[in-house]
Amino acid sequence: MSKPVIGVIGGTGAEGSGLVVRWAAAGYPVIIGSRSREKAQTVAAELASLLPAGAAEIRGEDNAGAAAASDVIVLSVPYSSQADMAAQIAEGAQGKVVITVVVPLKPPRVSVAWRPEAGSAAEELQRQLGEGVQVVAAFQNIAAGHLRDLSWQPDCDVLYTGDSKEAKAVALELIRAAGFFGVDAGPLANSSVVEGLTAVLIGVNIRYKVQGSGIRITGIPR
Repeated sequence: MSKPVIGVIGGTGAEGSGLVVRWAAAGYPVIIGSRSREKAQTVAAELASLLPAGAAEIRGEDNAGAAAASDVIVLSVPYSSQADMAAQIAEGAQGKVVITVVVPLKPPRVSVAWRPEAGSAAEELQRQLGEGVQVVAAFQNIAAGHLRDLSWQPDCDVLYTGDSKEAKAVALELIRAAGFFGVDAGPLANSSVVEGLTAVLIGVNIRYKVQGSGIRITGIPR
């Protein structure tokens, strides 16, 4: 059975590109989306060079093209770009699952949790894309530093939230494919708490002079 094609909008960035590498290594064809198709193609070639033999293809498209050609869409962009990116992918996202990695951080105090008017970036994205799209929030609390290193074994969990059981099953498949343990953290409304944890972790990194603090849920059989 062939694996779904994943479109990563913001796949040229640190976290997005790391996820691209891990999914392609796990056999999922990936399309990198960027405002510039040429930039996406250049980064796709760079990331393909990091893959082991037998990995799936990585290619580049503009954002609208990547969304239209993908089975599952992942949005990994700064919060300030979310509204613009949502407008670019809205048409191609209809009828699909969109996994958002976006965290609403408010400079300059990015270590202090802040919520947009909608409650969370994920809930805001759901409104922006409409009822024809199933939004799931995931990967908000994962540091980008080690993602491209396929020898790295993740020691943190991925909390994911959403209102559709089927959409959350899709997200869990990709969480596991990236090498992480997924924890269902409830409905999309709970994404505000998960997003806020990112600000908490940024503060932890600063105070303890580390770069990759994460979340691990205890008491769950693994």
